Amino acid sequence: MDAMRLIEATRRALARSQEPAVIVAEVWQSQALAQAIGHRLAVAGPPELRGEALGLSELSGRGCGLLDPPRSEAEDIRAAGLTGIGDAHDTLLGLGALLAEAGIALVSVAMSADDEGLYWQCMESIDAADESRDRVVEMLRKLAARAGEGACDRCGGTVLGG
Repeated sequence: MDAMRLIEATRRALARSQEPAVIVAEVWQSQALAQAIGHRLAVAGPPELRGEALGLSELSGRGCGLLDPPRSEAEDIRAAGLTGIGDAHDTLLGLGALLAEAGIALVSVAMSADDEGLYWQCMESIDAADESRDRVVEMLRKLAARAGEGACDRCGGTVLGG
């Protein structure tokens, strides 16, 4: 499945999540997808993105390691179905939005956590999602610079509000 379809499926699943354990599982899915996209861009993406993409893959992998993986079968891991990136710009915009939503969802879990361990797990995962998003923003800036103007025509001159 292409990256945009996986991003949208993950965004929908995260938005539907109500229980803290389900939210954490969906954030894990988000980080796993960011890791897979970062890896794919590091290997076969535009050359100017490869360093940042490798960093994204590493940071997102750390984000996965901070959270308990979903209790499901391997085929339920959405990132495993990644077949292609498509348009890097659109994919990065979608991924940036997903990572922002994941961070916000973790804030709600942390605020309601009765367990101190879950609270700190969420706080560290929020940091990982923010750092991953920072890498996405930097890749979008590099794509915009390559386009010549330093601003992103398709997103009104801004890059994810950054």
